[in-house]
Amino acid sequence: MEEIVFVTHNKGKAKSAQKYFEDLKISTFDFELDEPRSDDLKVIATAKVKQAYEIVKKPCLALDTGFFIEELNGFPRAFVNFSLDTIGIEGILQLMKGKENRRCEFRECLAYHDGKEIHYFYGKHPGNISNEIRGKDREEKWSDLWYIFKPLHFEKTLAEMEAKERHERRKIDNSVQAMQVFAEWYKENKN
Repeated sequence: MEEIVFVTHNKGKAKSAQKYFEDLKISTFDFELDEPRSDDLKVIATAKVKQAYEIVKKPCLALDTGFFIEELNGFPRAFVNFSLDTIGIEGILQLMKGKENRRCEFRECLAYHDGKEIHYFYGKHPGNISNEIRGKDREEKWSDLWYIFKPLHFEKTLAEMEAKERHERRKIDNSVQAMQVFAEWYKENKN
């Protein structure tokens, strides 16, 4: 079985990836990849997976995620880390103070590079922004946004949900996990 390396510095992403790859040999390589300045997730994922392939010289994955707040014209988009480092989730809540439209969405672009070509897989997770910071720190947490993101049709934030609840919510909130889409494609096309 071919080994695929998931190159990421985000331990939450690495941990959550494992559940989709039970019958694939996925290893993680802890490395913070350079990101170009772009608000296009595909451009960022492409740059990251090319850099990852140069490092590990094996088929590899790189994932980029953006957060889009409808009321703020999509802010912070692909600039999540910069936004969290500067204004934090407290600043985002301040920007949303008094706003009726609290719709938001995580969007993902997963890039798989097999050494010959790059394949792309997309995910989306619709929801709403809570009025306050809620929940616990969780090992599989990707981002501090988990404390203020309520999946569509739920009143709990991701940080308030147990692992089983977070997994089950996907049947209700119309979310699509890029890693799951990739795992299904890989099983069909590479075996």
